[in-house]
Amino acid sequence: MSEQNKNQNQNHEETPKTFQGGRASRPSSWKKLLSKRWAYPAAYIAAAAIILTLVWVYQDASQKSFKPDPANSSVQNTSTVNTDVTGQQPESMEVVAQSENLAWPVADAAAVQVVKPFFDENATADEQAAAMVEYDKTFTANTGIDLSRADDQTFEVRAALSGKVTRVEQHPLAGNVVEITHDNNLRTVYQSLNDLKVKEGDQVKQNDVIASAGRNELEKDLKTHLHFEVYQDAKPVNPTGLLPKK
Repeated sequence: MSEQNKNQNQNHEETPKTFQGGRASRPSSWKKLLSKRWAYPAAYIAAAAIILTLVWVYQDASQKSFKPDPANSSVQNTSTVNTDVTGQQPESMEVVAQSENLAWPVADAAAVQVVKPFFDENATADEQAAAMVEYDKTFTANTGIDLSRADDQTFEVRAALSGKVTRVEQHPLAGNVVEITHDNNLRTVYQSLNDLKVKEGDQVKQNDVIASAGRNELEKDLKTHLHFEVYQDAKPVNPTGLLPKK
């Protein structure tokens, strides 16, 4: 083979192949890099590190920008007790220093007697019969006790416990009624009253005079008397077991 033909063959072998009218491109260095197995995990780790760094920088800047200024009067200590314009603490409501025991709803317990007892389901038949209230040929169980004087004279009716007057009304059968609500879901009710001394919403203390004993239509046979009830959790209880012994 002549020297000229050798040179032509050599030049033909060194000429890059073409496809579709263009030159064949060599693989880039990025493609070679991404073809490695460790390339993508490394990229993810680097991105995560950058994000965490940005978050840390942002938080640090936020804490510095929102740091309270002690000289700023708009920042208040919410743990301090409210005071009035004089700097003194406001008066607190008067509270009972110790729990009270139920007192007789009269000034002198020895001057009155129980003329109709509380109806007790565990009492004898005779005791239950004595605790029935008859009105218009109908008998109902007595839910309180009735107190009167032997001479049928009126007497002062007093609050058996400290509390708030929550009801004052004139009932067609029970007469004037006063209800006082106390702590621990306790209520006392006073019926057959005259000369009322309190009104709804009043705060009363134990032994305050709230009315006088009178008469009512429901128990007119008892004449001048006080009908007294005690309720615990809306259920009537026997006042005799709570009152002090005479």
